[in-house]
Amino acid sequence: MYVGRFVVVAPGIGAYRVSSRSFPNRQVVDRDGTLTVSPTPDAPPTENPYISYNCVRAVDTPAGDRLAAIGNGSHVDPIAEKLELGYPERDALAEPLLALDYEKDDYDTPRIAGVVGAETATIGTVRRDALLVEAVTEPTIVATYEVDAPEAHPLEATTADEAASEVLTAAFEHPVCAAGVTVTADGVSVAVDNGSDADAET
Repeated sequence: MYVGRFVVVAPGIGAYRVSSRSFPNRQVVDRDGTLTVSPTPDAPPTENPYISYNCVRAVDTPAGDRLAAIGNGSHVDPIAEKLELGYPERDALAEPLLALDYEKDDYDTPRIAGVVGAETATIGTVRRDALLVEAVTEPTIVATYEVDAPEAHPLEATTADEAASEVLTAAFEHPVCAAGVTVTADGVSVAVDNGSDADAET
């Protein structure tokens, strides 16, 4: 089954996978703890505005909490910024998703996102017909296609590296690259899995 891009979150851990039929030449790059989806050096030129974006950002809240924002597009940055201002996780997800809305491409691609805390997790999506945001206590997935509402999903990983690798090898079609994140009271750890020896955890 092809579900496109997807997010899985649970308290303390999260992951994001790029699955693509149209733009497979992409990778996740670690830029000082912010994970960015970008074209590989051999990718053909494109003017598509939706293929490059930050997919994971670590956040320090005014209350001193460590959080991670995760998602499939440019909405990840305003979600992180609202968390940094002290917005509740639900509101920090809902407002940017509603403001930016689903992607205006040929498929009306939904925006998907999550917020991971050491003991909390929230997941959301905005699609053509709905805005859904839920706090969750168990691993939960939302995808751009097919699984377009949050539902339970197994995640055995306990580290960021394991989370990235687990979602990259999940039984959905056209995997490209993946990101993982864990959040504890001590901080945020991120990892990438591009299906090569270049993968690393920081």
